Amino acid sequence: MTAPVTVASANTLPREATLAHVKLKIHPVILAGGSGTRLWPMSREQHPKQLIGLLGDESLLQSTTRRLDGLDAGYPLTGQLVVVANEEQRFTTAEQLRTSGKPTRLILEPVGRDTAPALTVAALSIAAQDEDGIMVVMPADHAVTDIEGFHAAVAAGVQHAAAGEIVTMGIVPTRAETGYGYIRIGDAIATPGNPDEVRQDVSVTAHKLDRFVEKPHLELAQRYVQSHEYWWNSGIFIMRASTWIKAIRHFQPAIYEACAAAYEGGKADGDFFRLQRDAFGASPSNSIDYAVMEQLGHDQNVASGVVVPLQAGWSDVGSWDAIWDISEKDAEDNVGRGRVMFEGAASTFAHSEGRLIACVGTQDLVVVETADAILVADKSRVQDVKKIVGRIRSEGGMEAANHRKVHRPWGNYDSVDTGERFQVKRIVVKPGARLSLQMHHHRAEHWIVVRGTALVTRGEERFIVSENESAYIPLGVTHRLENPGKMPLEMIEVQSGSYLGEDDIVRFDDTYGRE
Repeated sequence: MTAPVTVASANTLPREATLAHVKLKIHPVILAGGSGTRLWPMSREQHPKQLIGLLGDESLLQSTTRRLDGLDAGYPLTGQLVVVANEEQRFTTAEQLRTSGKPTRLILEPVGRDTAPALTVAALSIAAQDEDGIMVVMPADHAVTDIEGFHAAVAAGVQHAAAGEIVTMGIVPTRAETGYGYIRIGDAIATPGNPDEVRQDVSVTAHKLDRFVEKPHLELAQRYVQSHEYWWNSGIFIMRASTWIKAIRHFQPAIYEACAAAYEGGKADGDFFRLQRDAFGASPSNSIDYAVMEQLGHDQNVASGVVVPLQAGWSDVGSWDAIWDISEKDAEDNVGRGRVMFEGAASTFAHSEGRLIACVGTQDLVVVETADAILVADKSRVQDVKKIVGRIRSEGGMEAANHRKVHRPWGNYDSVDTGERFQVKRIVVKPGARLSLQMHHHRAEHWIVVRGTALVTRGEERFIVSENESAYIPLGVTHRLENPGKMPLEMIEVQSGSYLGEDDIVRFDDTYGRE
């Protein structure tokens, strides 16, 4: 199969020539396809952790878009973000990316295939314009509290990446952690262009990559920490686009061929670049670690692996105890978010989305309240939350996939109440937005406008419904709801019928390209 781009072999040049003669640019790459099941009930399949405000008002994705602002690494930083995201979260992702104010190329994965294929299509996209562009690859669902420290580590990593090496960021461990993968470091190495610069300060000295290690059991993790030879794997990588393409083509040709075909067969669609579905679906599912990084030590002809230490208040925000760990605490080590009260409690994390949580005499607990689910967990067992999510999914529970409030490209709806043969929703439509032209086989709908103005299509009719007025949509009648005004349209929808599932929709026309 012919590749959609021609990849130069600059990473095979002598190091001095590579650094001196190739004009390089830095490209921020954000991988935003995670699910975050261990952060249920706030993180759901359709609204995962990178899209929610776990640490403040802005989401983890939004904070990641600003992480390289002001970076001085010796090469210019491009203004465009390259973001790879899941197709199912495309509208919420695009909306949050717009707030960054940065030009963005949003590449949609039609199916999840883990991080190696995601990075490959990002590299192909960058290489089409800048074949030797240096990619700084960041997961969308991590937190960094020390931006200056982050920039210092990235600047060091960029020098190695410019020389054709593949760089991973390692975190010097502070405890025996079983929830992280580990990297075994090798000998300290010099900064490219400075052969005598092998510093003794671990905070600035890069090391050869020896090998990656999967998440260990507690006893093994303790041995790792005591040896000082193992660092946590941050999941942040730096390399040239051409270097990654060469490596993935060498080590995982099936992934490369599938991704090349998916990119070549993809097409622009408004804010998105859609990969060709069947081609991308044919790619093996594999992580960056397994697909390439673990192979580097066995084949130096492709690229060498380098580990740069990252000391910047990093957290993968992978579980509730991790959020407790990086949050500001009271005198008894409690963390409260929302309507929370502590009385005689210690080392407790409580997060309320609305209702009051009162923690009396609790210790080492996690309590998280949302509109439709409550989590109570021992802090030492929060890794097992994903097992609960699996059980909910296997039993057909909606709580695994969606919140009660569901975001749509036109606004949102909140399922206020439901019962046998009826459902009540609160619907908010953005100014100028409209829902699809659609029809239902099994339900009728009553629309009551609470605020704003609705433009209603019902069969051959089109009419305005103002505040305190209503419209009735009979079963089987084609209809559409629009907001022609300049303020949000708020309304109550009462559905009645024999089946009320969201899949009872036949769309005839849709502004947002949904099937």
